[in-house]
Amino acid sequence: MTASTVSRARLALILGGLAMFGPFSIDTVFPAFLVMAEDLGVGKVAMQQTISVYLIGYAAMSLFHGPVSDAVGRKKVMLAGIFVFTLASVGAALADDMPTMLAYRFVQGLSAGVGMIVGRAVIRDCLQGDDAQRLMSHISMIFGIAPAIAPVIGGWILGLTDWHGIFWFLAAFGALLLVATVWGLPETHPPQDRTPLHPVSLARDYGAMLGNRSFRLLALAGIFNFGALFLYIASAPAFVMDLLGLGEQDFVWFFAPTIGGMMLGAWCSGRAAGRMTGRRLVGWGFFFCGIAAAYNIGYNALTDSPSLPWAILPTAMGAFGIALVFPIVTLGLLDMYPRQRGGASSMQAFIGLLSNALIAGVLSPMVSHSGLALAITAAMFTLAAFGLWRWYLAHSARCPNPDPAIARHEPTDRM
Repeated sequence: MTASTVSRARLALILGGLAMFGPFSIDTVFPAFLVMAEDLGVGKVAMQQTISVYLIGYAAMSLFHGPVSDAVGRKKVMLAGIFVFTLASVGAALADDMPTMLAYRFVQGLSAGVGMIVGRAVIRDCLQGDDAQRLMSHISMIFGIAPAIAPVIGGWILGLTDWHGIFWFLAAFGALLLVATVWGLPETHPPQDRTPLHPVSLARDYGAMLGNRSFRLLALAGIFNFGALFLYIASAPAFVMDLLGLGEQDFVWFFAPTIGGMMLGAWCSGRAAGRMTGRRLVGWGFFFCGIAAAYNIGYNALTDSPSLPWAILPTAMGAFGIALVFPIVTLGLLDMYPRQRGGASSMQAFIGLLSNALIAGVLSPMVSHSGLALAITAAMFTLAAFGLWRWYLAHSARCPNPDPAIARHEPTDRM
């Protein structure tokens, strides 16, 4: 089996499943927080550390998954990551104290990003142009399901057994994907295309990416665009319970429409491939994001008590627009470094994680007390993203090949 013979449906299912590691690792555990805290003898603040250490591990390894796959091959790295994730899930299921739990959650984070980061490079290895856009959109649809069903699965498991069962489920999920990857995923990065891994050259390559204005503009445009939605995700407890006045079991009223908008946008992106240029599709994406931002500000300026369904409409419409933009921006970044796609995907993920951490830890606590403050801040993210996108287009028109190495589709020199 080769990369050219594997079906797109098989790729979509396997890579979509691998991309679900992250949401499943976080959201499936949420319903068990209280019982875990009681059983492990810790408080709510300590339980939040199970998410924090997971994200620290995720961010730390995000810079290395891609470059290692550029050096040794995609499949080996994915199998190693899945295997480690499965073992870490077993360890968490057997944990009976907080330090042990935190250690295994950290290892889960180290390995969980391999599916999303290396998976993007696999898509671009296998497919070109419209086909790559379609597959990226299909995987986005599968990925979008995870945050919606993960808490439901966690609650269902908790109703049948104790919290340990949730981690046994994650271990079984990892084992299933390990088998599927062994038998169903080909090696898409052949030896002749691989680039040696060296710390100095890796740092130089990442420096070259950050020094490439086109890469910076395109990456920041995608990250700022998603930031408008992530601000609401990070502020979900305050938005749902404080501003909308709903209960702890009512988060579905926020997440279901939002994820539905994202999945619909991903479906439309796939359908548009080959029928509409990427630039035009991104333009439509920003159009819907702009309409959502304008409505959101207007609605919250006119009311002091936001309510369903009107308060949720802008996040659903914004998610729809973001899903139109994301595949085009991601493929554009990967195409800048055809022989270092893993590294480009890692850098995109790392910058995105830093942005999300700042939004969740700094910005959200400052604005989540007010619906209007949230709306204005989200609109500023959308406006900044659109400005960066237009700047990228203008820069590309003036200097279509600013870096000869990129123009020749060659990597930087290796040591």
